[in-house]
Amino acid sequence: MRERSTATLIATLVTGSLCAGAPNPGAEAAEAGVDRARPTGVSAGLGVDLDTVTIPELQARMADGSLTSTALTTAYLRRIKAIDPKIHAVLRTDPTALRQAAASDVRHRSGDTRGPLDGIPVLLKDNVNTRDTPTTAGSLALAGSPPDVDAALVTRLRNAGAVILGKTNLSEWANFRAAKPTSGWSAVGGQTNNPYVLDRNPCGSSAGSGAALAASLAQVAIGTETDGSIVCPAGMNGVVGHKPSLGLVSQAGVVPISAEQDTAGPMARNVIDTALTLSVISGTSRFGVPDRMTHSSSLRGKRIGLWRLPSLGPQVDALMSRTAEKLRKAGAEVVEVTPPYQQRLAELEFPALLSEFHRDIDAYLATRGGPRNLAELVEFNRTHPAEQTCFAGQELFEQALAAPPTTDPGYRAMRAELKDLSRRSIDETMAAHRLDAIAAPTNPPAWTTDCARGDNDVIPSSTPAAVSGYPSLSVPAGFVDELPVGVLLMAGDHQDAGLLSLGAAVEHRLHAWRAPRYLPTVGPDASR
Repeated sequence: MRERSTATLIATLVTGSLCAGAPNPGAEAAEAGVDRARPTGVSAGLGVDLDTVTIPELQARMADGSLTSTALTTAYLRRIKAIDPKIHAVLRTDPTALRQAAASDVRHRSGDTRGPLDGIPVLLKDNVNTRDTPTTAGSLALAGSPPDVDAALVTRLRNAGAVILGKTNLSEWANFRAAKPTSGWSAVGGQTNNPYVLDRNPCGSSAGSGAALAASLAQVAIGTETDGSIVCPAGMNGVVGHKPSLGLVSQAGVVPISAEQDTAGPMARNVIDTALTLSVISGTSRFGVPDRMTHSSSLRGKRIGLWRLPSLGPQVDALMSRTAEKLRKAGAEVVEVTPPYQQRLAELEFPALLSEFHRDIDAYLATRGGPRNLAELVEFNRTHPAEQTCFAGQELFEQALAAPPTTDPGYRAMRAELKDLSRRSIDETMAAHRLDAIAAPTNPPAWTTDCARGDNDVIPSSTPAAVSGYPSLSVPAGFVDELPVGVLLMAGDHQDAGLLSLGAAVEHRLHAWRAPRYLPTVGPDASR
């Protein structure tokens, strides 16, 4: 593997995208015997299907003058108005979105575009600072004045000409408030629903970003992850989500849980749009990229370790068996693996996050109006009944207040062991089996949303990459009873480009994406 520029990765993926077309929305449906003849994303007068169009295809249309960013942005705004009342994924749209789009149209007409995201509508998770609209983390405590400055990644998006379309709902405080939270619920935005089956959960904490993309309410979205909060919503909403290597995307201006694990990352309906968005928000010009990345050949000879995780249920396990067989038919070698040290990681991660959250949220709150530290935030929640309408608990806040500081030797030893074991869990597994990546189920079928019960979300596949700071990528794998399941790919430190290339080949082979039907419910709870 040798170093190449991001442009090489993008050019290769774009060529594959334009030659092979978007992921086939009918293939998995045909396999399941479901009628998908009516495209749900076709916009009258736009000339593109929002469900399946890719950024390279949009840019080609804008370059030849047959499409404008204004028309594209208008189509997404209309779609939000028509569809979002079913799923409650979008908290607010940016009142300047059409003005941003008009400026992009001027650049396109003059041949002075700023790159692949110029004129492309993007939704942001509402824990990413924007200077002109509220950033709340889902909490009424931050629902007053907007932040003074944009997050660093938002500055990169604006400089690249992207249209900031609005903000998405999230699990309040990124699911780090209550011991039994309900993912996708916040006091600011209420409950986000899974577009595939509306009484099912979208997974947290980037719930609104995942649900909005499934419903084709934007071309791409930004999520954030500490452990699972990009990849689980991606898997459960049938889209693509990439958790970048730690530090690849600046965390400045993003509401934190832990500087040791937090990262923002791109989400989209296909891998090429995900890769293009990463190239902008990271501002990184070089990745390690495999020499051959064409869709037709990139799986041949690849070695992929399958971590089955039977605890996610027999239906998911059967889907992983079918996935492995499809990859083998494409020329990949798939071997079964079990990364070590997982029990110890589970024991250590949460106590470490408590100490880090207290440190990092205090630093963030000091930059905003409202509660100035975690103790004041706890008191705010106690005295505001609207913060207790789904679940009343804030046990994690209270435990974080009592946790040892990050200067404590015991904490330092814990984080050092976490870093060592999590990296070894991936590195040793990949070395022992000579792997290009480790694959695992991203998620179980979505559980029924229930405020009284809370989430049913013990999903261990995200933890090794999340704790180590290594990249992971969720790609749609298929369905269980109308509910999407993703396959999670993991690789070594800063191997993001190679992972995206492999993910594009897996996506092309599986053809697993299909548009949601917004069913009110399905039979028995498919999550168990």
